[in-house]
Amino acid sequence: MRFLHTADWQLGMTRHFLNGEAQPRYSAARRDAVAGLGELARRTDAEFVVVAGDVFEHNQLAPREVSQSLEAMRAIGVPVYLLPGNHDPLDASSVYTSALFVAECPDNVVVLDRAGVHDVRPGLQIVAAPWRSKAPTTDLVGDVLADLPADGVTRVVVGHGGVDILDPGKDKPSLIRLAPVEAALARGAVHYVALGDKHSRMKVGSSGRVWYSGSPEVTNYDDIESDPGHVLVVDIDEADPRREVRVSSERVGRWRFVTLRRSVDNDRDVADLDINLDLLDDKERTVVRLALTGSLTVTDKAALDACLDKYSRLFAALTLWERHTEIAVLPADGEFDDLGIGGFAAAAVDELVATARSDADDADDARAALGLLLRLVDRGSAA
Repeated sequence: MRFLHTADWQLGMTRHFLNGEAQPRYSAARRDAVAGLGELARRTDAEFVVVAGDVFEHNQLAPREVSQSLEAMRAIGVPVYLLPGNHDPLDASSVYTSALFVAECPDNVVVLDRAGVHDVRPGLQIVAAPWRSKAPTTDLVGDVLADLPADGVTRVVVGHGGVDILDPGKDKPSLIRLAPVEAALARGAVHYVALGDKHSRMKVGSSGRVWYSGSPEVTNYDDIESDPGHVLVVDIDEADPRREVRVSSERVGRWRFVTLRRSVDNDRDVADLDINLDLLDDKERTVVRLALTGSLTVTDKAALDACLDKYSRLFAALTLWERHTEIAVLPADGEFDDLGIGGFAAAAVDELVATARSDADDADDARAALGLLLRLVDRGSAA
């Protein structure tokens, strides 16, 4: 028996840093990743798909988002089992009980809206642990494992949330306790545990039967999400009394959120940064966050600004990571001697240079003014 394990689709997600039309393309890519599971299911001969929580970004979605999401699920073709998670719990405002969802839900989509056992077919069950609020007071997975027998039925657990061996907040009542999970696996009551919540692909524990699939499309920068963009293909040998499990992964994500840390202290460093940015391919689906440190002349800072301005138009987004960016700008000796101006204008430039080199409150304004002056002079020369 083979099925697909995925999670954290978070359909309807927005990212504030995306450039204008990049947000609609990103939203479409998340839906396309969902619809594309149909081709993957056909190619791998998967019997069904489990989505281990956070199908939607939240419960208050625009009707268009709900309809488009359901149409993407329809395209998968095989049965799709949706688990409500912390982003879309089964509370009073649940998207899963809305009139629109109920009316348009495709026949191949099943909401795991009840804790416990759901029959897939004779000899195969899903054991679901849905969220009913954003703050559960118990280990939801542990609750559904407690009384399961080891009776020869193949069981797949579908849960959502942090696991105690990975989460630093070990006193959180909602944490999934790994010990009871591994005990249920060891006694043959369940055979695979499909988890959601972590957006990177990850094996949990040593059994090889407990996995986070991660999100099929990236949601955060690579220093936070190290391995997103995958769907897990899970094989369980139903002819083997031990139900041997084999897990492989397929990469389906196409977007990247990249963090680059660079020191920029001269024009050569700025040129190297330009080359690094130029070498990143698929720019329309790449988001870059820059952490820059160093000390630059006004001329070199103007070159850096021009570089960033250029690539901000090419990438889906290019931003400075403010908390990790610190660039000192100081006019170099003689940097403004060859502007070809005199009289009052030259005196004003000298005053700006002096202010820019000082600790005065308006030093940053003076540096910005000098940078603008250099750009205007360059444009005039070009003309």
